[in-house]
Amino acid sequence: MTPASCGPLLDAMIEAVCLVDPTTLRICAANQVFASLVGLAPADFLNKPVVEMTSSPEDLFFWEDVAAGLADNILSQSLLRCADGIAIPVERKVSRVWLNPQEPVYLVGLRDLRQQRQTEAQLETRMAELRATLESTGDGVLVVDVDGVVRHYNRRFVELWNIPTDLLEKRDDAVLFAHMTACVQDEAAYQDRLSMIAEDSRMECTDVLLLRSGRMLERVTLPQISRSSVLGRVFSFRDLTERLDAQKRIEALAYTDVLTGLPNRLLLGQRVAVALRAAQRNGSTFAVMFIDLDRFKNINDSLGHAFGDRVLIEASSRIQQTLREVDTLCRVGGDEFIAFLQEADAFGAEIVARRILEKLGQAFVLDAVNFSLGCSIGVAMYPEDGRTLDTLIQCADTAMFRVKERGRGNFRFYQPQMNVDLLSRVKMDHAMRLAMDQGLFRLHYQPQIALCDGRLLGVEALIRWRDVELGNVSPATFIPLAEESGFIIIIGNWVMNEAVRQAVVWQTAGRPVVVSVNVSALQFQQGDFVERVASAIGDAGLDPSLLELELTESILIKDINETLARLHALAALGVSLAIDDFGTGYSSLAYLKKFPISKLKIDRAFVMGLPADEGDRAIVGATIAMAQALKLSVVAEGVETDAQRDFLQGLHCEAFQGFLCSPGLAAEDFEKLYATLQRG
Repeated sequence: MTPASCGPLLDAMIEAVCLVDPTTLRICAANQVFASLVGLAPADFLNKPVVEMTSSPEDLFFWEDVAAGLADNILSQSLLRCADGIAIPVERKVSRVWLNPQEPVYLVGLRDLRQQRQTEAQLETRMAELRATLESTGDGVLVVDVDGVVRHYNRRFVELWNIPTDLLEKRDDAVLFAHMTACVQDEAAYQDRLSMIAEDSRMECTDVLLLRSGRMLERVTLPQISRSSVLGRVFSFRDLTERLDAQKRIEALAYTDVLTGLPNRLLLGQRVAVALRAAQRNGSTFAVMFIDLDRFKNINDSLGHAFGDRVLIEASSRIQQTLREVDTLCRVGGDEFIAFLQEADAFGAEIVARRILEKLGQAFVLDAVNFSLGCSIGVAMYPEDGRTLDTLIQCADTAMFRVKERGRGNFRFYQPQMNVDLLSRVKMDHAMRLAMDQGLFRLHYQPQIALCDGRLLGVEALIRWRDVELGNVSPATFIPLAEESGFIIIIGNWVMNEAVRQAVVWQTAGRPVVVSVNVSALQFQQGDFVERVASAIGDAGLDPSLLELELTESILIKDINETLARLHALAALGVSLAIDDFGTGYSSLAYLKKFPISKLKIDRAFVMGLPADEGDRAIVGATIAMAQALKLSVVAEGVETDAQRDFLQGLHCEAFQGFLCSPGLAAEDFEKLYATLQRG
């Protein structure tokens, strides 16, 4: 075996690797991962001295040691010079291997350390912050993780337990804990108590420890909790004279959100529990708000999570400003907050909700970046909507979700019907999935007719669902639900395959018909969408020109470059592309000339008012004129009257579809209509 013949073996390796000639120290082979890492084509680095690929002066001595045969396996770190001149940190492992008994070679494996270094830097920053916090307190603090491994301690802890310097330098947790045990008077009781604490990760307790030195320490132990998850445990030690102050500081670690400093879910529960007991005694009310920031994911995706964290801090501060001192704002995770309004009625809750909307609706400016945020708020009232915190939160969340459905940026009080609607949606979703498994979906086909001579130009495939219990379920009911749940991808794939299958039947029978298939935004965004289309027409043997894909305007404006590439790939397959419901989505006129689109479909909303409605006449006329200028064909949807057809014909619209000709028909019924249309 030679270095040149090792290509397949090297490409099978996950990490970046190359082979280096032991005599010349030149790169004689490498895998694709190595090429991607350095950003060079193989021709640019093969037979190049390996030293030239590094940026560390120490590498000259390193490779001298390697060439001298000081070790068969050497692990080190270095800097790798990439094509753009940037040096990236890597971990390098050099091993001597024999491709044959006479020809040793160096196998060099490289691991990119950039992410590791970044993570280490972030961790170091957080550790520095924690150390500063720990050192600022007069308490002796010891922090351990869930496995009991020491994470942090401060100088006061060392002083209180009289821990020798040499013991600290060993960094041996077992030795440290043994020293602490030896310091107490009752070692057995001390160990028993620690065992009880270790068995219950959420235990909170306070003990008095008598040390052999005569010192009496109060030990406060609390779980360290973030987002309802136990991260570890905090031990605080101090003289009994400082007991109250210690309690307050340690509780801050257990009951506050790390990022914002707001109370967490645990503290909220305690405060609401007190309010519940008071409300039961005096008949008072209070409100629980579920607050969700609108489109916060866009900020994280575009500006990074660090920037997003700062936005969360600023948003929480703004919300806090709208509340009273007796109220509690809690961050429950991500961009979600809960506000507890003590002794508030519905009128008071509405005032606070409007204040929050106003405050978060004001422009944000961070690092000279201007942006808007906003939020959606659901409100639940005690006792009308629930008598426990969990129930109230659930109701407020349901109300917030309804706000999201209706456009965001508003508030809404919970209503019992919301749960009924939610249950109906759950049942509908389940029935929809069963219908797919049971083969209850069918396709109907609505003709597209030439306005000039009445010829059949094609058909649009329309999905239909008749359920045993639900009867005929309108697509307007189940399609939005499918899009929300992601099930639209499965439905869309089924429609594609079924439409292609039927088109092949007609093609084979000598009656070729162009079949149009609607494509959802989520379906189009799938990485394998083009491959699925190619597979559908290829496996079935369909002439690609007999398949048309109908896309909405919203699809076209998302990630323009990726969309354009995908559209050109589809066009290369031979299928035609149309924009469905044109004029109802975002303006995409600037992109029409760039996209390989051949047809515009005017939405029925603009057709139904023809010819009487002046606005509809103007929109339809402008659309047809624009399409003609761009050499695009036009199909008007929802044509139901002769007057509508005649008006469209006068504007030289190419085709129409609608009840004036025919509704969507089952395949066998369409075939009866087919002959009639052909004779026409």
